[in-house]
Amino acid sequence: MNWQIEFKETARKDLEKLNPVVRSRIGEKIKFFLAQPNPLSYAAKLTDKRSGQYRWRVGNYRILFDAGNKKISVLAVDHRREVYRK
Repeated sequence: MNWQIEFKETARKDLEKLNPVVRSRIGEKIKFFLAQPNPLSYAAKLTDKRSGQYRWRVGNYRILFDAGNKKISVLAVDHRREVYRK
């Protein structure tokens, strides 16, 4: 069974603000993570659950998301110094 992914409105807006090269790199990395048998094995569990349950690292950018029942909900995508301040 494959994992499903959904982008919350805040994550969509975050992606629209990014440089097209960075946006493409993040998209390719998300495809890579989702192609794996367990994408959560590449994720770090967050201690402060207000930002989300997990994060993926793509260079200096972070993808914050919640996961459950083979579904990933992307909450935010931003530079590492900004993403946790939201």
